[in-house]
Amino acid sequence: MLILSRKNDESVVVGKSDGLEPTLTVTVLEIGNGHVKLGFEANENVPIHRSEVWERLQALGSPCRPTGGA
Repeated sequence: MLILSRKNDESVVVGKSDGLEPTLTVTVLEIGNGHVKLGFEANENVPIHRSEVWERLQALGSPCRPTGGA
């Protein structure tokens, strides 16, 4: 597991091995009251789910479908 510290409006970019195009950008939008609000930007063909939804889909044998982009 990679652990990073980020402040408001700072991002983490996940990219393909060629490094030419980001696959996913995660931005810290808000920190407060014991919660962190994150924003996710991805190509429209990249599915993004909360872990509990992902696990439920996997248990049902359902393919993970894209969320429509961000």
